[in-house]
Amino acid sequence: MVTVAPASAAVETELPGRVEASRTAQVRARVTGIVQKRLFREGSEVKAGQVLFQIDPAPYQAAADSARAGLARAEAVAAQASAQVTRLRPLREANAISDQDFVNAQAAQATAQADVAAAQAALRTAQLNLGYATVTAPISGRIGRALVSEGALVSQAEATQMALIQQIDPVYINATQAVADVNRLRQRATGGGGGRAGNSTPVRVLMDDGSLLAQQGRLLFSDLTVDPGSGQVTLRTEMPNPGGLLLPGLYVRTRITQGRIEGAVLLPQQAVTRGGQTDTVLVVGEGGVPAVRPVTIAGASGTNWVITSGLKAGEQVIAEGFQKMMRPDAPVRPVPFTAAGAAPPAVAPAPAPATPR
Repeated sequence: MVTVAPASAAVETELPGRVEASRTAQVRARVTGIVQKRLFREGSEVKAGQVLFQIDPAPYQAAADSARAGLARAEAVAAQASAQVTRLRPLREANAISDQDFVNAQAAQATAQADVAAAQAALRTAQLNLGYATVTAPISGRIGRALVSEGALVSQAEATQMALIQQIDPVYINATQAVADVNRLRQRATGGGGGRAGNSTPVRVLMDDGSLLAQQGRLLFSDLTVDPGSGQVTLRTEMPNPGGLLLPGLYVRTRITQGRIEGAVLLPQQAVTRGGQTDTVLVVGEGGVPAVRPVTIAGASGTNWVITSGLKAGEQVIAEGFQKMMRPDAPVRPVPFTAAGAAPPAVAPAPAPATPR
């Protein structure tokens, strides 16, 4: 038996969700060429800036050398044009040359300086392409399998994908919940004040085998947009993942604390009979005779149901031992119910032939 004792109860909701990497980067080719080397181990952790692939740099090295020579040529022409202007300036002041000759010299100097700037830009472009031949990791994280091998031709035009890096510590878990359930729990948690879940809302994760992860996550936000097709909103959880147990795409269940209800009653789930229209419990009535009592369930809290109406303080609810009841109207002898790891509640016994708990 469980003695009814109203108290403040946390309302927890279990929602299915999918794990998502907190950051994802596709490593793509930025120049065209033949892959010479793969310089990482598939499935390993990589650091931002770490070299992953080496594309044949020979054509880009030649282009950089050509651009460097072009810059040197442009700088030489610019130096000659500047010297010409310097030589003609005193002659122009002495009216020894015409204005047109001096203007032509100044125009040649400006053109030469522009050619230097263009050659510098061409050299920077060639150096960038040479640098892109060495493919590095854009972010830190776990890298998957190589999508190209040595000898493969990668293309800048097609932006060939070469690998995928995912940051999985922490990870995100995306779950959905009906907007009606979200609003109802918010109102109950705030007494109708319309509170909302925030960064302090704790979240626990259950794996597919039912085990509960030791680390605790936090609810980041509720999506402000309702899916018109399903009437669902998205809940995103940030979960620490130091051991890398949670992998992107993994199916898990999230246990989210979505508020507290004052004056609620916690009953073991096996004590409640769920029905399509009404949920009921067996209450020990006068003379120890069990009686069916309809109740209202607001949600779950661990392995218990949160009951908001239908029971009064001090009443005794049958939690187990139903198979020992000979017939529905037979009196029972209450025995304190002891949950796993919990102390038994104090229940006053009543004489009866059966001993349900």
